[in-house]
Amino acid sequence: MQTQDPARTRRKPPAMEGHATDEHDLELALLRRGVDALAAGCERCSCCHRSPLIGERVYVYASNAVRCELCRAIDGERPLASRIVHGPEFGHTMRIRDQRAA
Repeated sequence: MQTQDPARTRRKPPAMEGHATDEHDLELALLRRGVDALAAGCERCSCCHRSPLIGERVYVYASNAVRCELCRAIDGERPLASRIVHGPEFGHTMRIRDQRAA
């Protein structure tokens, strides 16, 4: 029969448990800050506050309001322009073209 090491069966001191909670709270605070920073840079529909998906068409109105495809039908106002939502890699990718003589 094996004997258990008394060091393994000891409980953590209360100070250590509090420290783990502080680390958890810090981790959550940093995560929230990062998510908030990402959300601040994202374009949102001025009507439903939804983030348009990549490839979705959004419409810009005279009041600088941006509406998604779903909310466009709500208002009878005619949009000034429309554009397609691009992903973060847009403009940073390369297209390789075959330039060999045929």
